[in-house]
Amino acid sequence: MCGRYAVFLDPATFERSFGVEPPAGYETYNAAPSQSLPVVRERGETSDREAATPAWGFVPSWAGDDYSPNINARAETVRETSSFAEAYRERRCLVPASGFYEWREESGENRPYYFEREDGEPFAMAGIWSERVPETTQTGLGAFAGDGPSDPEPVETFAVLTRAATGTVADYHHRESVVVAPDDYGTWLSGDDPLDDVLAESASFRAHRVSSAVNDPGNDAPELTRPV
Repeated sequence: MCGRYAVFLDPATFERSFGVEPPAGYETYNAAPSQSLPVVRERGETSDREAATPAWGFVPSWAGDDYSPNINARAETVRETSSFAEAYRERRCLVPASGFYEWREESGENRPYYFEREDGEPFAMAGIWSERVPETTQTGLGAFAGDGPSDPEPVETFAVLTRAATGTVADYHHRESVVVAPDDYGTWLSGDDPLDDVLAESASFRAHRVSSAVNDPGNDAPELTRPV
């Protein structure tokens, strides 16, 4: 599964790779669930792309405040699962990444490894996103002046699609993120039912062991991706 990743490509590479300027403050070496992270999607009903920073942890538009967010959606069932089907049809996105982390049990310990493409290039994971208005209203400053509570603001969230692991990743975990080939970026964002086309391609990754400091999502530094 995809539960931690990194995105630190420079702004020029981001724009060249995904056809849109990156959002401010998008770089991280330790992207973790609940964080606001960069995605690329189409704007409204146009084919123009935009970058956004929804929170990682998908919540459907119809869900209540007690819904447990999903960081991943299984490719095998995303078309039919009630939580994801609408977003798969209407709100797909690209999740830019420089690499990702997986853990493997060795000598009684779960040791982290960092994966990057064999060619060192950035890549995009297949994602879906949602916009939801929370049920709970927050008391704004205006309430103290007698204006009443403010209306809740819409919250955007996303999930990364996963598939059965292939290649090197399969030696570490039984699931991996669905990686979208650059030639399929447009297909994934605007195709009628692009999943099979995207799954037909796969990327080759290499892995190296990294510091256990990545276990703490509060740590965020280039050293997290370097071999130990």
